[in-house]
Amino acid sequence: MAITLVLGGARSGKSAYAEQLAAQSALHSATQSAMPVVYIATATAGDAEMTARIAHHRERRPAAWRTVEAPLDLAGALRQHASADTCVLVDCLTLWLSNLLFDRGTHYPDNGHYPDNGPIDPGPQFAQRRDALLELLPQLPGSIILVSNEIGFGVTPIGALSRFFVDETGRLHQRIAATAQQVRLIVAGCPVVVKG
Repeated sequence: MAITLVLGGARSGKSAYAEQLAAQSALHSATQSAMPVVYIATATAGDAEMTARIAHHRERRPAAWRTVEAPLDLAGALRQHASADTCVLVDCLTLWLSNLLFDRGTHYPDNGHYPDNGPIDPGPQFAQRRDALLELLPQLPGSIILVSNEIGFGVTPIGALSRFFVDETGRLHQRIAATAQQVRLIVAGCPVVVKG
């Protein structure tokens, strides 16, 4: 089991770096045969811009990689696809957290808006799905690469929902980094070793 967390800002090159790691992992497997790569995508195409972004990512990936869409049940997808002879690449955790926050099947407010001030309550499924991922990660076989946006370097955002999202993302990163064997921060396309 090897977990690598790849963090970076928008357009930092984090996804491309994670894809390079997955390709290298596939080529240098213990059996010296090509290790299959499963790409777990958390994005959903809600508009034309996101559709274009998803298409760009797809075009970059090797055709042999299997793509699995898991916008909400990330733990379930990892449980199903991780194996000792597989590299699983998840891109990305911040989109997944956003999906959990705005999933109409959870505690998402009926009026479609969280409050501008005061506590944010995404309901119990938010914490349940997050905790399921965190509990599962140390048990997974094979090579796991997780990509996420490092969004905590800026000023404290205005609005309760934005602050909640930044806080939850930071907490998630800390807990995954504690479990991961490697953590890389991508800055202007250059990987900086944070751990491992």
